[in-house]
Amino acid sequence: MDEYFVYIDEAGDEGFGKLRSSNSGGQSKWLLLGAAIVSKENDRRLPKWRDEIMAMFPQKGRRDLHFKNLKHEQKVAACRHLSDKPVGACVVCSDKTTIPDLSPEALAVYKSKGHLYNYLVRLLLERVSLACAVRSERAGKNCKIHVTFSKRGGTDYGVMRDYLFLMRDGRERLPPTRSIRWDALNPEDIKVEDHANRAGLQIADLITSATYAGLERNPYGDTEPRYAALLSRRYLRMPGIKGTGITIIPKASLAKAEAGSLFDVLG
Repeated sequence: MDEYFVYIDEAGDEGFGKLRSSNSGGQSKWLLLGAAIVSKENDRRLPKWRDEIMAMFPQKGRRDLHFKNLKHEQKVAACRHLSDKPVGACVVCSDKTTIPDLSPEALAVYKSKGHLYNYLVRLLLERVSLACAVRSERAGKNCKIHVTFSKRGGTDYGVMRDYLFLMRDGRERLPPTRSIRWDALNPEDIKVEDHANRAGLQIADLITSATYAGLERNPYGDTEPRYAALLSRRYLRMPGIKGTGITIIPKASLAKAEAGSLFDVLG
């Protein structure tokens, strides 16, 4: 049996109030949920790989890797270093500016606590579980996926598990276009741990935050796609299936991409 370990973190926030602009602060325009995926063998190597990154720019008292605390040149070095490691990357990205355009009924649903986050969880696990299961099947093996979320304030993980069980048991009102590979993933096995306690969660933070920097504009109106470009080899790709490594929600947001954006770099 093949075993895969999946570590999940987020970047941005769920809020739909005043969105951030170049002239004022506010909530992020994007919410991303990203995963770092490794084999069982490589899961044991994650602490070493994390330590190698931190050793490049040691700082007294720092014991864990957090992308937001790094300087630009350190972020570049960290992404370059990770790009050579056998770590899969999968990120789903919600363009929150499009949500207020929905019908009042749909908008009310998305504004309910945890709805957008859980929806992105679903999309992420669909893609990750499919990629892992297909790879195992091609090798003639069964697949088991272990998922760990970075603990996030305000998230009800019990509700998230209930949502996953609802999908697994086929109790959705509308049949999904894709489905999580339930033969490879058991919702009961999902764990939640502190960012500082697991190297895998810190690597997931790096992947997700690097992608986020290529989408969310800084106070000067600019994005920074270089980090994601350095990680481009790590994003999952499946023949005949688009949007496995990076998925933009909704797809229409791809057409709005401006010059110098993440999409111009990754293609």
